Amino acid sequence: MRYDFTPLFRSTVGFDQVGRLLDAALTAQDSAPNYPPYDIERTDENAYRITMAIAGFGQKDLEITQQDNVLTVKGERPQPEADGVLYLHRGIAARSFERRFTLAEYVNVKAASVENGLLIVELQRELPEAKRPRTIAINGSGPQRLVKKAA
Repeated sequence: MRYDFTPLFRSTVGFDQVGRLLDAALTAQDSAPNYPPYDIERTDENAYRITMAIAGFGQKDLEITQQDNVLTVKGERPQPEADGVLYLHRGIAARSFERRFTLAEYVNVKAASVENGLLIVELQRELPEAKRPRTIAINGSGPQRLVKKAA
C-alpha cells in the first residue's frame, strides 16, 4: 500500500526524505525479520534505549556498528556440534542475525552491555551548539513609542 505524503510537505522544507523513509518502513514491515525480539524505549527527552533478547549469545558473538545514521547489530554463533546428542526438542535459537535501525540525525551510541540474556544499547541525541534553538533579536527603524511613567 502506498501513501501520498504531499500534503505534509506543503508547510515544511527539507523533509522530502521523510516520505521515502516512511514508505520504505511501511513496505518492509511485512517482510521484516522478527528475530531477535527487541524493545525501543525513550528514557529521557534526548535519550533512548534498545533492548534485544539475545539468549545464548555472549559478548564475543555480537558486533555493534554505527555508520552515518544506521545502527547495525549482528550476532553470530558457531553452530553447535551434534556430539551424539539426541534432541527431543530444540527451541533455543542458535541462528545468526543482523538487525538494522535507522537513527535520527545527531543520535549516537553511548554504551552497550549484555546482562541476563539482554543486549542493552544506550543512545543519546547530541545537538551541536549551532543547531540548538536561539533567540533572535528584533531590530527595527520603525516608530518608537514613548512610555510615560505614572507619578
